[in-house]
Amino acid sequence: MSHQVQTRVESAGHGEGRSPGVKVGLTLSALTALVVGSMIGSGIFALPSQMAASAAPGPLLIGWAITGVGMLTLAFVFQTLAERKPDVDGGVYGYARAGFGNYVGFTAAWGYWVSAWVGNVAYLVLLFATLGYFFDPFVGGTTLPAIIGASILLWVIHALALRGVHTAAFVNTVVTIAKIVPILTFVAIAAVGFKAGLFSADFWGQHLTVDGSSLGGTLDQVKNMMLVTVWAFIGIEGAAVYSQRAGSRKDVGRATVIGFVGVLGLLVLVNLLSYGLMAQAKIAGLDDPSMAGLMEDQVGTWGGAFISIGLVVSLLGALLAWVMLCVEILRLPAQEHVMPKALGRENSHGAPSVALWLTNGCVQVLLVWTLFNESTYTNLIYLATSLILLPYLWSAAYQLLLAARGETYLGGGPRGKDLVVGAIALVYAVWLVYAGGWQYVLVAALFYLVGTAFYLWARKESRQQLFTSREWVLAAVVTVTSVVAVLGIAQGWLQVL
Repeated sequence: MSHQVQTRVESAGHGEGRSPGVKVGLTLSALTALVVGSMIGSGIFALPSQMAASAAPGPLLIGWAITGVGMLTLAFVFQTLAERKPDVDGGVYGYARAGFGNYVGFTAAWGYWVSAWVGNVAYLVLLFATLGYFFDPFVGGTTLPAIIGASILLWVIHALALRGVHTAAFVNTVVTIAKIVPILTFVAIAAVGFKAGLFSADFWGQHLTVDGSSLGGTLDQVKNMMLVTVWAFIGIEGAAVYSQRAGSRKDVGRATVIGFVGVLGLLVLVNLLSYGLMAQAKIAGLDDPSMAGLMEDQVGTWGGAFISIGLVVSLLGALLAWVMLCVEILRLPAQEHVMPKALGRENSHGAPSVALWLTNGCVQVLLVWTLFNESTYTNLIYLATSLILLPYLWSAAYQLLLAARGETYLGGGPRGKDLVVGAIALVYAVWLVYAGGWQYVLVAALFYLVGTAFYLWARKESRQQLFTSREWVLAAVVTVTSVVAVLGIAQGWLQVL
């Protein structure tokens, strides 16, 4: 897949913040690489042990079927909205704002942004934990040498991102190709070494115990694996977030579906084949990245080293992709008076420099936090995942709303199909919020309340109405939920990380 750029002429009315005239747009290959690059980060390399600790093969197959259908409908949602609402930019933020107002749009952007930079901290922790395979001072990923190394790497990526989106997108495309090679190698070796007897030994997990505890019933196992699968798919909306910079609106939808189908195939193969290589309880006890442990068991030390190097490359690419997504999700709201306008300010290379400094400053602070609080990779990804669920929910709800109203369907079109797809995607998003657990809803509300200060700043700065009557109700719900979260943290029954 090669990165190319193409020239296009902007038409009027394609959203605030665009300048007329000739612009350089990201092509289908670059947009697809952004989707794949942001989806394939750390999740697939840690997938075997995380899934083995959650579900046996039978419930796992059910869970993947639910995930496949649910995420495919979300992919179709982003594809449909990109084509039917070409005037709405910013992906999850733009759809939430267009459908449900400025404050809901803000919560989508804010939640997505916090999720993205918390996820980057998780990537950095795992990256240096992986380097611990070669260098003892980095073992665990949260030692002092690891945090110093992660901080240096963070600001190197920051400098690259300041060079602009097209430079970063080109590097991302090259890295995306490089990180798929070790995954395909693992799949090929696992297919040869697969043992059907191991795979079917305790198909429904009725007898297996992990760390002294049973996996529970089939429904419990399916529920337990859901947040892990969502983390593996986060990034599916990457092309939609970049819709304003795309060479063609149709390419946004195509890149989303192409990227999703390709990554889904890799995830399912890696996950299911691993159950035929080693006993499930043993897989669950592997250190991250567990794919390296499986590879080493199959072919020797070089296999573990090969996968570890692949993960380092993958994490570097994912870090770059997500730094880009972090700042892009702030840039558009700042241009539309939903975030402080300084966050939309671009440097001479077209990079939102203020948003970049704010984002990576937050990453740096949380990195130092992990040094003193021993936050694990798993803690970080669960928090990041919980914060992105509501933005997904708003996008699904917006498609359902459009189809129910018949908006954009005056000239005909598959309205019935879009109603069904939107409904399935919305039910799936609600299920994910439920599967994530009420603790993460409380923590997410706390982050939303903190972010509301930025929203009020932006509205006063532009002399816009603060809240509509419905938004006051939503803000009150966020406030009350946040108070409960603060009480939970103070009393010790709720932890942020």
